[in-house]
Amino acid sequence: MSNINHLYLIDGSGFLFRAFFAQMRNRERMRRSDGTPTNAVFIFTKMLLKLINDTEADHIAVVFDTKRQTFRNNIYPEYKANRDSPPDDLIPQFPLVRDATRALNVMSVELEGYEADDLIATYARQATECDAKTTIVSSDKDLMQLICDNVVMMDPMKNTQIHSAQVVEKFGVAPSKVIDVQALAGDSTDNVPGIRGVGIKTAAQLINEYGTLDNLLERANEIKQPKRREALIEEADMARLSRELVTLKDDVPVTVPLSDFAVKKPDPDTIFKFLHEQDFQSLISVIEGKYGM
Repeated sequence: MSNINHLYLIDGSGFLFRAFFAQMRNRERMRRSDGTPTNAVFIFTKMLLKLINDTEADHIAVVFDTKRQTFRNNIYPEYKANRDSPPDDLIPQFPLVRDATRALNVMSVELEGYEADDLIATYARQATECDAKTTIVSSDKDLMQLICDNVVMMDPMKNTQIHSAQVVEKFGVAPSKVIDVQALAGDSTDNVPGIRGVGIKTAAQLINEYGTLDNLLERANEIKQPKRREALIEEADMARLSRELVTLKDDVPVTVPLSDFAVKKPDPDTIFKFLHEQDFQSLISVIEGKYGM
């Protein structure tokens, strides 16, 4: 494996959705000459350019989700079943953001059966084992369980870093306890059930008092509030299932090694071909100025 000091892992799918809905709020409807919508691709490409330019990371990759069906659906078929289909204008932009990533000579990775978050967890662990630091470019709360001395997050829209202190502020517990809190509180966005009547604040109080989910469930009969005690006893298996759903896998059988993420200079012909195809005239002048092409 090549020497690695700083790994930059960009949550490509999460960023694409945020870019798309940001443009929707601005009521912008960008389309290239053949009618294909490109509003999210434009923001994605512009931001990826900025991220590459602003970071000193020596290894960079953009990580994407594949289709929704993953190993979690085998565990719990209702996982994410409540989500609507992507907007029609966004669907044709899925392959285009992958094209944009390759055009900028950045490695793009995804793996059938796993979520992008699991790949990010796996590569972050590998980097830590190499004594490298990792920056996860995302604001996804599900990734906050990965934060540690060697791993931080960065919100690309707000340009702010997320460390342990910010995790405690959001979840009421340290990153190492986030999984247990999410297992209790569930997640309506992803259709993770959790325990009825328990939200983030109550879950944090319980985990801070009992230390771990397992200890809490073993001692559930000690809970003074009758309804809460009853729910914890009756739905203990659901809490354990929820923990399995929210725990990111850091041992995904990835096929692309970290060494392939080494930063490479963009190829002028490839970039300009892509930008011309998308009618991104303003970005062409940016690239010309940056790289002297």
